[in-house]
Amino acid sequence: MSDNKLSLEGLNFKATKVDILNNILTITLNRPEKKNALNNVMMNEICYALAYAKQERSIRVIIIAAEGDIFCAGADLRREKSESNVPKLEGADDISIALRHLYKPVICKIQGSVLAGALLMVTNSTHAVAVEEAKFSAPEILRGLWPHMVMAGLFRVMPKRAGLDFVMRGQPIDSKKAEEWGLINKSVKANNLSSEVDDLAKELASLAPGTMQFGLEAYEKQDALAFDEALPFLQKQIAKTFEGPDAKEGIAAFLEKRKPSWDE
Repeated sequence: MSDNKLSLEGLNFKATKVDILNNILTITLNRPEKKNALNNVMMNEICYALAYAKQERSIRVIIIAAEGDIFCAGADLRREKSESNVPKLEGADDISIALRHLYKPVICKIQGSVLAGALLMVTNSTHAVAVEEAKFSAPEILRGLWPHMVMAGLFRVMPKRAGLDFVMRGQPIDSKKAEEWGLINKSVKANNLSSEVDDLAKELASLAPGTMQFGLEAYEKQDALAFDEALPFLQKQIAKTFEGPDAKEGIAAFLEKRKPSWDE
């Protein structure tokens, strides 16, 4: 094991819980008494867990969940002191960047309302499923502020006029409207949330992990390119995909009429 290889051993997560089961890593926001507001400890623990998930090939899907009635109320403005022995990684303290550069499926399991900076997690994950009762809001303008960091992810999933109205007025929208505007994938009844997310996570975890990671990285990179630049870039990625072990196994399994077996 190299000196810089990340490990969860001996770490005491204070603001989150981290669990791994069947190739799925779940990060649970665990400050329900504070509405899961993002303090420095929670943000560091999330970024460390995401970096660990990126490192481990056996981890194929990440779920971000939360305890309590609120998914996350955004940044903790109280700045209360708190400590954790989870290491701080140099250059890995931005949740949006960590999510977008993870290149693995990330599902936000939204059991309650999402406010302000919490939208960073929702807009930069690959999937989001919410209960019907959840509300989504960017209320910064009501406090004389503006959701600058949120906009980068928000306008990559929501139509521009809808997104502008959302941030300009600061008024909450319900899960049905969030689904209509592309902020979430699906709105479900509360008693169906766990089964919906579990089924989605299992399906994604059953698919070619190397190709999934390579494909999501290509998606992220082409998203920043002009169309005429994106096409030749993606053409090169196709050739590399065919050369990969997942493609060879997938094609062989198809020809042999069997299920593919993905290498860990």
